[in-house]
Amino acid sequence: MHPRPVSHARTTITELMIPAFANFGGKVHGGILLSLMDKVAYACAAKHTGGYCVTASVDRVDFRAPVQVGELVSLSASVNYVGRTSLVVGIRVTSENVETGVVQHTNTSYFTMVAKNADGSAREVPPLLLETPEDLRRCVEAIRRKAIRVQFADEFDNDKSRLRAEDALALLEGERVVLGIGC
Repeated sequence: MHPRPVSHARTTITELMIPAFANFGGKVHGGILLSLMDKVAYACAAKHTGGYCVTASVDRVDFRAPVQVGELVSLSASVNYVGRTSLVVGIRVTSENVETGVVQHTNTSYFTMVAKNADGSAREVPPLLLETPEDLRRCVEAIRRKAIRVQFADEFDNDKSRLRAEDALALLEGERVVLGIGC
């Protein structure tokens, strides 16, 4: 299987934010943005793999700035890392006010996608050819995020099985919670 360069699958989608996308506060629903992010992650992953992919996980979505109705939202995606059957797609979301020309970075997220065969089984993906120092940086960061996720999962799973009531109560000190009768 021949490596595919990062540039091969780089994808950008731009969409106008219309009133139907707004919440009661007049801002674009976070769910609309998540749907668009999923769409661009799929397009990017499918271009790299040459076939169908599914979303396996989303690594954090922080909404840094609200998106207004009437703005153009651009979602730029690139493959940052590949495993044997999965790949990490990095997504940067920006909004542009066409009247003022102001562009804001609103979101960054990382979607893990899995390539699938027609029968639904996972299939191998092409290796990733890193072309620029930026590609290299993004790949190394993806590897580091993966290691941190694995470490966190191991520690959290172990903590769940070991957590004692006294330790749990100590963690609640200074927090804005009140224990009910059944706790």
